[in-house]
Amino acid sequence: MTAVKAHEADALIRRGPDPRIPVILVYGPDTGLVVERAKRLAESFVTDPNDPFALVKIDGDALAGDPGRLVDEAGTVGLFGDRRTIWVRPGGRNYAPAVEAVLKAEVADTRIVVEAGDLAKSAPLRTLCERSPRALAIPCYPDDERALAELIDRTLQERGLRIAREAREVLAQSLGGDRRASLAEIEKLALYAAGQGSVELDDVEAVVSDVGASVLNTLIDAAFVGRTGEVEREYRRFRHEGLDPSMMLGSALRHALALLASRLDGPDKSPSLLVASWRGLHFKRKAAVETQLGRWSPAALRQAVQILQEAVLACRRADADLAHAHASAALLRIATEAARRRAG
Repeated sequence: MTAVKAHEADALIRRGPDPRIPVILVYGPDTGLVVERAKRLAESFVTDPNDPFALVKIDGDALAGDPGRLVDEAGTVGLFGDRRTIWVRPGGRNYAPAVEAVLKAEVADTRIVVEAGDLAKSAPLRTLCERSPRALAIPCYPDDERALAELIDRTLQERGLRIAREAREVLAQSLGGDRRASLAEIEKLALYAAGQGSVELDDVEAVVSDVGASVLNTLIDAAFVGRTGEVEREYRRFRHEGLDPSMMLGSALRHALALLASRLDGPDKSPSLLVASWRGLHFKRKAAVETQLGRWSPAALRQAVQILQEAVLACRRADADLAHAHASAALLRIATEAARRRAG
C-alpha cells in the first residue's frame, strides 16, 4: 500500500518523495491544499519551473480522450536531459486508464503529479494509485488545530517573523478549512508586519478577516443559545461555503468542552466572571457565551458533548451528503435542548 496518512503528508513533501516513484496523486476535499501541494511537488522536481519543456501541464479531460498521451509525454526526453514534471490538472471525465498505462511503462527522470478532487475510497484513480508500488496517494483534508499552528509558524518564519502565542491562537481561530484562503490571510498579515520581527495580537486583530470562524461561531452560538431557525439558515450557508462537516463538529465539540470546563472550574461564579477568563474570545461573542454559560448545566453539557462525539464518528464513516445530515441533525438537537432550557 502506498496511501500516505494525512498527518504525514507535509513532512513527506518537505523532505521530497522518492524520485524513483513516478506517479503522485494529490486529492481531497480541501481544494486549496490540493493545489498548493500539487504545485510544490510539480515545481520542486525540476530545475526551472518556468520552462514549459521541463514542466508540462495537461488537462485530465484531454487524457480521458487520449489515454496514450500520458505515456508518450512521460517517455519524452528533456531538451538538455534534465528532469521533467507532468502536472495533470483535474477533469470531469475518467482518466484513470491513462494513469494505469503510465504505471506499467518505464519512466525515468519524470515525475507525474495528478491533481484531483475529493475521491471516494472506491474511485478508480484513488484505488489504482493506493495499490501500486509505483505511485503515492496523498490526501488533503481541512487543517486541524495543530496543522494550522504549523502552517502559521512555517509561513511567518519564511518571512522572518515570529508570532506571540496569544496572537497565534486568535489567528488560528480566524482561519477556515481551506488552505488557500488560510495562506492568503497569513501572507497578508506577514506583509502588514514586515520588518517588525514579531507578530502581536494587535496585528492579527487589525489585519486578518474572519475566513471560517465567523460562519462557524455564528452557527455554534446559535445552537447553544437555542435559535433553531438560525441554525438551519447558517448551516445552509456553511455548506454553501464548502466547509467540512467534521471540522464544524470539531469546533462545536471544542466549544462544548470549553463551556463544560468553565462551569466545572467556577460553579459559584457568575457567567460574566466566567466569560472574562476565556482566552482568545472575540468581544462580539462575549454576550452569547455568557448566555450559554447561564443556560447550560454541567450534566446537560456532558450530554451535548456525547451528541457531538457520536456525530463526529458518524461523519467519518459517511459520504459527504450523509455527513452533512449527521452534522446538521446534531446541531439542531443541541439548539432544541437550549431552546427548551430558555423556555423553562
